[in-house]
Amino acid sequence: MRTLVIGDIHGGLRALHQILERANVTQQDQLIFLGDYVDGWSQSPQVLDFLIELQISHDCIFLRGNHDELLSEWLDESKDNLMWYNHGGEATVLAYAKVNAQTKQKHIAFLQNLKDYHLDDQNRLFVHAGFTNMNGVKYEHFSKMLYWERTLWETALALDQSIKIGDLSYPKRFTLYKEIYIGHTPVTRINKTKPVQKANVWNIDTGAAFQGPLTILDVDTKTFWQSEPLPSLYPYEKGRN
Repeated sequence: MRTLVIGDIHGGLRALHQILERANVTQQDQLIFLGDYVDGWSQSPQVLDFLIELQISHDCIFLRGNHDELLSEWLDESKDNLMWYNHGGEATVLAYAKVNAQTKQKHIAFLQNLKDYHLDDQNRLFVHAGFTNMNGVKYEHFSKMLYWERTLWETALALDQSIKIGDLSYPKRFTLYKEIYIGHTPVTRINKTKPVQKANVWNIDTGAAFQGPLTILDVDTKTFWQSEPLPSLYPYEKGRN
């Protein structure tokens, strides 16, 4: 059995189909989705439909992303958010104009049942954004930080590689888990389109919401597969660009 982790999809169902096919995913594989299934490309409702069906036949773990929470609030509470609308939400609102009430209720239930994090039996942490508490995710004072914060990744990027584990100045957060897998902050911000490892943090968000591809990675071998860049799959759309 492989453990495969999937980065931020952002409404790009065509890319999701590509990576599952290219990785030759089977029912023996465990699939860990890092969140942000929606907002960006035009197929956010279809992505949720696909994931709801996928969990029937496959071993899936679905984590909560910040965009998933924003959609959940809009669907369930009619809570509008201008920031969300300007950062991918507009495409989602337009797409949901064609979705019936029964399907919306299924999507609300799916979104509300997402997990804030997953910790496996090898002490590998999977979380959408990161965490701030020096004692780890179980002690996070504000659960929203698990899918909103960026300091874990910023600290990993800025870490002087000459500082070793055990040094007094080595960030304690990186010593708590064997490996940490995140999305949320696309590596395209540092001009990368492949998964990036800094310290023991692996960032799997390869910019599918913008100009990059979607990525699936085998956490044991670090082999990964990618879709085509999303603009080539949705040539008449802007995504979050």
